[in-house]
Amino acid sequence: MFIAYLAIATLLTLALTFSAVFTARRAEPVISNMRAVAVPDSWLPGLAAAKAAGAAGLVIGFWIAPLGMAAAVGLALYFVGAVATHVRVKHYAFAPAAVLLMLSVASLLLRIASA
Repeated sequence: MFIAYLAIATLLTLALTFSAVFTARRAEPVISNMRAVAVPDSWLPGLAAAKAAGAAGLVIGFWIAPLGMAAAVGLALYFVGAVATHVRVKHYAFAPAAVLLMLSVASLLLRIASA
């Protein structure tokens, strides 16, 4: 199970790292998506930091299981909020957030199973 956790957590870490960088740099695709769901521009640095912290927590979780679990829980909650935000404003292009939510939950379950 640990190898499966490593694979899923690494994939999720890469996706989160790229997303955090694009959010912090205010890349146009990210900005247009955030505006479509009515996220204020002032939230972008905090959202980028949350993604980066989640990615770091997953990596540290390779060695410290409770931190990896906590990071996965936090990321799952983050992406539940992201999907809910999309649904709230009837913007149904939330597949990326849903996939990242599923990867976060899978990461949590695999880390629990391998601890």
